[in-house]
Amino acid sequence: MTSIFRAHMGADFDRLHPQIQRRFSVGLASGEGCIGRGTMERIWHGPGYVKPFLRLGGLRNILVPREGRDVPFVIENLPYLDSFGRETVTFVRTFRLPGGPHRFDATMVHSPERDCVLDYLGTHQHLASDLHMSAEPDGSLLIRSGEHRFREGPVDVRVPDLIGGDAEVRESFDEATGRFRIRVRVVNRRFGPLFGYEGSFTAEYVDARDRWATGLCGDLRPVREEVRA
Repeated sequence: MTSIFRAHMGADFDRLHPQIQRRFSVGLASGEGCIGRGTMERIWHGPGYVKPFLRLGGLRNILVPREGRDVPFVIENLPYLDSFGRETVTFVRTFRLPGGPHRFDATMVHSPERDCVLDYLGTHQHLASDLHMSAEPDGSLLIRSGEHRFREGPVDVRVPDLIGGDAEVRESFDEATGRFRIRVRVVNRRFGPLFGYEGSFTAEYVDARDRWATGLCGDLRPVREEVRA
């Protein structure tokens, strides 16, 4: 048994920087989770017309509806078995913005059938995105999104490119500072950049089983889980 990220990347996983390998080895096999704490130097939005959509997504902890600089940040990556028996890893990001914190929730599952990691977004997993991961020559991790799908009750539709966004995430490890660096960009193919953030954080590795057993994970699991890939 291996982490969902190594299972997806195969031999390419071994080309990642050792610290990136450890961060993405969190899973049921290791029993380890990762808590990252740091600062997002910048959270930005595209043109004004995208902001209503970001605010709408913010109601279900999807994306971040506010901009900011030097924003304290926490990311919680903890593995668990979901209600369908799939190994799942939380990607719950909390941005401590002026006026109150905002969360951007996701849960990830390996999908051999789709040859990707499935990224379920939000508190109710209404959106599912295919993520494709690869190692860069410098040992950093590059994540690119593929198809996006919307699910609610009987509704099951592919999100058209016209209104969707292509996400690109780059995560690296800075030997000089001992910190992870992350940059996220979401771009619409017609309208250009929509949303993004960049910054750095340190990582603490924790016993995930103990955290779930003692209730320290709080409300990291989604309210509703979606089985459709």
